[in-house]
Amino acid sequence: MKSSTSLLRLCNRKILSRGFSAGIVQHRHTELNNLETKFEFNAESKKEIDRVLKKYPPQYKKSATIPLLYIAQEQEGSENWLTLAAMNKIAELLEVPPMNVYEVATFYTMFNREPVGKYHIQLCGTTPCMVAGCGKDSIKKVIMDELGIKDGETTEDGMFTLTEVECLGACVNAPMIQVNNKEFYEHLTEESTKKLLDTWKSGGTPKEGNQNHVKTCEGPMGKTSLKGGEPGFPEFLDLDKVIAEKKEADAKKASESS
Repeated sequence: MKSSTSLLRLCNRKILSRGFSAGIVQHRHTELNNLETKFEFNAESKKEIDRVLKKYPPQYKKSATIPLLYIAQEQEGSENWLTLAAMNKIAELLEVPPMNVYEVATFYTMFNREPVGKYHIQLCGTTPCMVAGCGKDSIKKVIMDELGIKDGETTEDGMFTLTEVECLGACVNAPMIQVNNKEFYEHLTEESTKKLLDTWKSGGTPKEGNQNHVKTCEGPMGKTSLKGGEPGFPEFLDLDKVIAEKKEADAKKASESS
């Protein structure tokens, strides 16, 4: 049993806690994001939305909430963030209460509900990235020192935003960052992180992926499996086409048997 002195020391010890990576969940009206803000999908986005919705039966089209949020955030002019109006428009398209869309947008760190910098740096802060290599804390310190910002802040010139997020699924190549929900930069060190920042500052585009000599996540023996080349990306199943083909086949079968 611990003595009262040791318990007191424990209570007085400074405990480092991690904040929520998704930021505040409640909406706050701002000059750029309020009930009067307008949002419309452009022609290119509408075409992509039509393609996505074909993946789902009409009665389950609310399952397209995540893809449509991503389309809205990626649309030209959205500047990598979602307004309340954009989320309301998605709810209208999917015929669901707006709250259903808000719940998804506030849960995932891939969706930004406030303006972010041109380069939104999402630093993975979970266990592998915390302990592997130099560790995420060292990477975070380099970013904060080089940019003069803290977690959740944006530089005054609007170039960089830093957000610590949960696992990004590149544990084998930790520590790592993701930029603008797209590019992964892995196997980071303090030196390679500074080099990345310097490249962006100068208007350049750094090499994606591992920032050392390792190719993908291969070990010292090289690639031992999945040697068939790069995987493909199949298109969504066109349900309307499948139903039409099924009806045509049934009609042909019926005519042949009569």
